[in-house]
Amino acid sequence: MVSVAAGLIEFIISIIARIGYVGIFITMTLESAGVPIPSEVVVPFAGYLSINGDLDFFTVVTVATVANLVGSLLLYYVGIYYGRLFVIKYGKYLLLEERHLSYVENLFARYGSLITFIGRITPGVRTYISIVAGMGRMRMVPFIVYTIVGSFIWNWLLAYVGVLLGENWESIVPYLDVVALVALVVLVVGGYFYLRRRG
Repeated sequence: MVSVAAGLIEFIISIIARIGYVGIFITMTLESAGVPIPSEVVVPFAGYLSINGDLDFFTVVTVATVANLVGSLLLYYVGIYYGRLFVIKYGKYLLLEERHLSYVENLFARYGSLITFIGRITPGVRTYISIVAGMGRMRMVPFIVYTIVGSFIWNWLLAYVGVLLGENWESIVPYLDVVALVALVVLVVGGYFYLRRRG
């Protein structure tokens, strides 16, 4: 498993080192479309490359953000056109029923912007929130706006980590799973109490 992860990291590094912004766009689009490519590797490495001027910091953040939007829109449409069919056909295996779709739709009608924004800056959640937003029939314009805002913040932070750590940017990788778990717990608990308070 470790060798697979190491191989993936080396592959990502080689792509970005060879084709720069195009590599960032391709890998980040795939990441946001559900392919297991960690943005926590792509963007910090690109941020590190900006130290010596090989890449421009703000261009890195912008390209990664645009790529996030493209990939997110793909999953958003998957959620719209196939989400309901999936739940109806296979939901019973996941303890999901059709009535849960109505709940998700109502939830996104009321809090879609907040859910999307928080989801976009939460590791482990940020990719697949797009499918849920599509299943919840969230309106397109707010989805795009909050995807851009959340993705920009996330990418700026990751790129800045790469700048701060410099040649040691890879030291962040072993902590990604822990960060993702903590973020997910905070999101779930915080969301529960927020929704409970709002009634």
